[in-house]
Amino acid sequence: MVRIMTDSTCDIPPQRQVELDIEVVPLSVHFGHETYRDGVDLTNREFYAKLRQAETLPTTSQVNPEEFARRFQAHVDRGDEVVGLFIASQLSGTCQSAVIARDMVEGEGIFVLDSTTVTFGLGLMVETACLLRGWGMGGREIYETLERLTRRLRFYAVAETLKYLKMGGRISAATAMVGGMLGITPILNIRNGVVEAAGKSRGRKAAYQWMEKRIAEEPVDTALPVSFGNSDAPEAMAECEAYFSTRIPGMQIVEGDIGSVVGTHIGPGATGIAYFVRE
Repeated sequence: MVRIMTDSTCDIPPQRQVELDIEVVPLSVHFGHETYRDGVDLTNREFYAKLRQAETLPTTSQVNPEEFARRFQAHVDRGDEVVGLFIASQLSGTCQSAVIARDMVEGEGIFVLDSTTVTFGLGLMVETACLLRGWGMGGREIYETLERLTRRLRFYAVAETLKYLKMGGRISAATAMVGGMLGITPILNIRNGVVEAAGKSRGRKAAYQWMEKRIAEEPVDTALPVSFGNSDAPEAMAECEAYFSTRIPGMQIVEGDIGSVVGTHIGPGATGIAYFVRE
């Protein structure tokens, strides 16, 4: 059997995790001296409630190699293969911990992939891994297919506010103030594990139009799922899905809830799309 493992930054809702039969390893979130396991001790709703009240941003910590080694060894002992897809190594040491753990385990059949992305982009990779498993692929074939797909992955999100980007030092206070006065919000892109400000817009509708132009240049592969995500803003995600549903016919939609790692910096109210470019 092929086991699909990921970390809590995949932001796949709990019920969907059960449906996919995946194993999700939690990172930790720290508000001052309080520590929570992401998605276990702290739900996304609880996280955003605490974030809105926080005067300083929380911090997060990666999964340690020992935790991964324990989980890997249990699967190997049962004769299973493991395909692990984890948060971009540029954003966290979690994937490196998994690589170290793989080399600690006695046995073979453990395949660790740097997804080069996070949140609903990582969730899209996990959904696709499960799809490939359902097609009868073995662990190595799933890994090699996903590795190729990372080069075709695109991720765009629009933030509702500049407040949290300013608090995290991603933009200056002056930029945040001017942007707020003009109603400008950034459009974020993740490419090769790096989070970038790819564009800016006045309002979400303009952001969707900007994304639409990018998607026209790099069309969606509708043979694979398309992921939409939100940070405590399901209405915004529904609006985003509705906008693109008429422009990308035949989409297989999956959804994610942006959790603590990306949510810390983008704040509540964000939404976006992740997809694979057509070959």
